[in-house]
Parts: sequence; C-alpha cells; structure tokens
Amino acid sequence: MFNADLNEHGTVFGGRILELVDGEASVAAMRITHSTVVTAAMDHVQFLKPFKLQDSMCMEAYVTGVGHRSLEVFVKVIGEHLMTGERFVGFTCFMTYVIQDPNTEIKFDRVIPENGEQKAMVAGYETRRQHRKANRGKQEQIINAISTHKPW
Repeated sequence: MFNADLNEHGTVFGGRILELVDGEASVAAMRITHSTVVTAAMDHVQFLKPFKLQDSMCMEAYVTGVGHRSLEVFVKVIGEHLMTGERFVGFTCFMTYVIQDPNTEIKFDRVIPENGEQKAMVAGYETRRQHRKANRGKQEQIINAISTHKPW
C-alpha cells in the first residue's frame, strides 16, 4: 500500500478497495463470457481487517455461479504484513456481472469447483441468487419513492 491509498486513520480507503475489487472481478467475468460485462451488484461486502502502509494486498476472484446473461464472482483480498510475513483475510464480497450485449448468453450452465473453498462458495450460489432476486423487488419500491426534484 502507498500513502496515497490511505485515509486519515492510516488505513486504506474502503472506496479504493472496492475499486480494485471491481476491476479484478470483472476480469474473471470477462474470461468466462468473452464479452463486455457491467457491474450489476456487489453484496456480502465484508471489510474484515484494515490494510495499512506496510501491508500488501493479494486478490483472487473466481466465478461461483452462472445464469443466462449474468454471473457471480467471489473476491477475497488477502493481506500480508511485509515486515512480519503474517497473512490475513482483509476483505470478501460477491459481485454480479451482466453481459452488456442483450443478444449474448453465457455458454456454460454450471461451475465446477476445484477445491474446498470453491465448493463452499459455489454451494451457496443459488441461495444468494434467490436473495438478490427478492431484494430487487424491495429496491424497486425504494427507487420509485426517490424524488428527482430539486430541493430548492
């Protein structure tokens, strides 16, 4: 981490982490779709431990579920204290991407996990997908209640 990434508390800005995560996850999504994708949702966002000046960040992103035009990507950010070598899980989230072209679909119908972590993440995909679907209806109510009128 560099000084420009730090907030007044000496830890990395949360927004900076979100920016890096979105970029990393979009690469995983595009490797599967071979198409331009757009970010549709970010959920289960957890800032678990802060990243400080002498920490490094290692990100890993992999697909945990696919639909017809959308896919879910899990991202974890592992920190390492460069002076001690101690490693820690600093951040995790799930990202949903949608293929921008409405005429393009994903050519796969399932994800095959390769290790225990991936099995655990893939196993929860359908529950998370149903939760997001239910949440969209609630969000629509909120969006319809938001005024675009100028307050002045």
